[in-house]
Amino acid sequence: MSRSSEFADRRVVVMGLGRFGGGVGAARWLAAGGARVRVTDRADADSLGDSIRSLHPYDIELHLGGHPASLLDDCDLLVISPAVDKARSEFVQTALARGVPWSSEMNLFVQHCPARLLGVTGSAGKSTTAAMIGHLLDRAAARGDAPFRRAWLGGNLGGSLLESLEAMRPEDWVVLELSSFQLEDLAALRRGPQVAVWTSLSPNHIDRHGRYAAYADAKLNIVRFQDRRRDQVVLCGEDPEVVRVVSGELGGLDGVWRYRLDDGTPVACRAADGGDDLAVRWDALQLPLPGRHNRLNAAGALAAATAAGCGATVQAGDLAHFRGLPHRLELVAEIDGVRYVNDSKATTPEAALLALAAFAPRRVVLIAGGYDKGTEFGRLAAGLAERAKAVVCLGQTGGQIAGAVETARGRADRPVVARGADLAAAVARAAELADPGDVVLLSPACASWDMFDNYEQRGRQFVEIVRASRGRSRVR
Repeated sequence: MSRSSEFADRRVVVMGLGRFGGGVGAARWLAAGGARVRVTDRADADSLGDSIRSLHPYDIELHLGGHPASLLDDCDLLVISPAVDKARSEFVQTALARGVPWSSEMNLFVQHCPARLLGVTGSAGKSTTAAMIGHLLDRAAARGDAPFRRAWLGGNLGGSLLESLEAMRPEDWVVLELSSFQLEDLAALRRGPQVAVWTSLSPNHIDRHGRYAAYADAKLNIVRFQDRRRDQVVLCGEDPEVVRVVSGELGGLDGVWRYRLDDGTPVACRAADGGDDLAVRWDALQLPLPGRHNRLNAAGALAAATAAGCGATVQAGDLAHFRGLPHRLELVAEIDGVRYVNDSKATTPEAALLALAAFAPRRVVLIAGGYDKGTEFGRLAAGLAERAKAVVCLGQTGGQIAGAVETARGRADRPVVARGADLAAAVARAAELADPGDVVLLSPACASWDMFDNYEQRGRQFVEIVRASRGRSRVR
């Protein structure tokens, strides 16, 4: 069935236009397919300005400032943003009670995608790993020595691939970063990716999932519906939680790729019948990104590209050309001998600890805090007490983090603990605490929604504040 015949004249409500691209992509794609699309969002027109302009030239009806139940009276399909907590949404619960069919931007994409899927999830590292995989696959395809035409990159990285569907071919690979929210929705399709990559697992989004077990269970959907005979799993062998949870679901790990670092060298093994069926080392890795964790991400990317069919054509040297993603350990400026680094994408304590370790032995002044997801900060505080020079706290969780660090440091005078009323004040205070040779690192360990629309807006504001500072010497 073609898209035009499937959605022609159907009345579709898109719940959550948002500012990250998914709602816009779904609305445009459905409207192009002939659907009569109505968008509902709690935000107002001013805050959604860019997203609303992106709906041009389609005739899409907007209902802003709330979710009127009357939209469900003649609704044929409800497309729900993954950011919406369906269990707590009166609008969604009303739709379900009425028997209104529902979907999501990602579910629509997976349902209609003609290409092969490579899904990447994890509590930390999934964005960079997904981008590395896309880079490796594209380089292999460009050399003409890979059994596919090209790779597409999308998912939780932002934007939507729906409008690219017609350009995709069955031999292509689509690399999708998948969040726990997206994976929770994908269970309705009972379809898994041909290659599933899992980078790490630690408690996150407890405010949404309620408990760690529910969060881990949502993540498991990336492997739960795979074809055990032909699909492949690539997981971090250094993360015992990933190994434990996946092993519990699969009933064993034979035939699964495990990647790790061996003295800094990426290694991947695929075991069968208790022995190593295939082991690969990539000694030529030259990675411009700092930190051991990024070398581990590279190991996962190399293993995934191998699982995707590149085989011997996977070249670690290709990652010498990988420059990373915005808001992930992004060097913004060096001012009076102090480096300012934007790691706004670090929305968990584990991600912030990895960022902190990436700059050892340099002294780090960390800016942390944000939206309260119900996260525990004890391990983060212990790491900061051991390694950080100072911590500047802000946002909803600023008080919790400050208190945890003060407890962890005991009677020691380091790290200094300070507060910032907003991001500009936090950057200014961090600059006061930093000396030449130090790093001022925005790695918040929390989501951004208390003060910003998303982590990207937070990162952009950090970059603007830093670059507006006086006395800068070298700026990228």
